[in-house]
Amino acid sequence: MALLLHLSDVDENRWAERLGEKLGDYPIVRRGDAYDPADIRYIFVWKPKDDAFDGLDNLKAVLSLGAGVDALMRHPRLPEGVPIVRFVDDELSQCMSDYVVAHVTMHHRLYTRYRAAQAAREWTQLYPPPAWDINVGVMGLGVLGQDALKRLRPLGFNLLGWSRSPKPIEGVKGFAGPDQFDSFLSQTDILVNLLPLTPETQGILNYETFGKLRRGVLDGGPAIVNPARGGHQVEADIVAALGDGTLGAASLDVFAVEPLPKVSPLWSIENCYITPHIAAISNPETGVNYFSKVLLDHEAGKPLVNVVDVAKGY
Repeated sequence: MALLLHLSDVDENRWAERLGEKLGDYPIVRRGDAYDPADIRYIFVWKPKDDAFDGLDNLKAVLSLGAGVDALMRHPRLPEGVPIVRFVDDELSQCMSDYVVAHVTMHHRLYTRYRAAQAAREWTQLYPPPAWDINVGVMGLGVLGQDALKRLRPLGFNLLGWSRSPKPIEGVKGFAGPDQFDSFLSQTDILVNLLPLTPETQGILNYETFGKLRRGVLDGGPAIVNPARGGHQVEADIVAALGDGTLGAASLDVFAVEPLPKVSPLWSIENCYITPHIAAISNPETGVNYFSKVLLDHEAGKPLVNVVDVAKGY
C-alpha cells in the first residue's frame, strides 16, 4: 500500500516532506520513484497528466488538492467508481470571503468613479446609497458561498442566494434552479459567482445574464465579482458589457487562459479589476493536516469526508 503524489505546478517536494512527517510509516511515492502501480491505494493530485491513473487498479480514493474539481472531472482516464475527496479548509474559505467582501464593498462605494476622478484631479462628490439599499446576489451556496454570505451579513447588505437546489439560509432570500434565475438576477446589484464549474454553469457570466441585473441603484450600473472559475465567464461579453454600460464594473480573479494573455483587452479597461488567481490558495500546512487525517481515518475504517458527487460534478 502507498500514497502516490502527482502534483503539477506546485512544490511537490515540500508536500512530500510534510506529508511524510504526518503519515509516519505510511509509504509515500512520487512519479519519478520506482513503485508497483498495484500498491497505490491513494493518489494526491493537482493538474494530473493524462497518464496519472494508468495501472492504478487498487485505488481507494483520489485526493484533490483544489476545492474545485472541474478540471479533474474532465480527465480522460479518471477511474470510475473511485471516490474523489476535495479540499475543504477554514483558511481557504476565509481568504475567499475576504476577497468577496473587499470587492463587494469597493463596488458599493463606487471606487471606479472616484479613481477616475482622482486621475483627472476632479473633486466629484458622489453619494453611494447605504448598504441596506444594495442587493448582493451570490451564485453558489456551497461551503464558500455560505461563508461569503455570513461575512457579508454584518455589513448591512440585502443578501440573495441562487443555487441548483433550494438551500434555506438565515437572512438570505433564496432562489433555486433555472426557473428562478431571472428573478434572482433582476433583484441583484452586485453579482458574486462562487458556483462550481459544470456543463450547466459553463459561460453563465455572459451578456444576457448581465443585461438582467437590476439597474438604477448603483451609479454606473451593476457589478460582478468572479473568483470561482474562468470557464464561468465569457470574456468578450464582459468587455462589451463594461464598454456599453451594461455593467458598471467587474472584479475578475480567474480567466479562461491563465496567465491572462497580454493581448487581452481586459487589462486596459478602467472599470475592470484583475487579480492573478489569488483569491484563495491552498495552504500546504493546512492541506497536509487535512489530507493526512483523511487518509489515516479511512485506513482506520472511518468514512471519507467531502466526497464529490460525480453526477453533479462537485
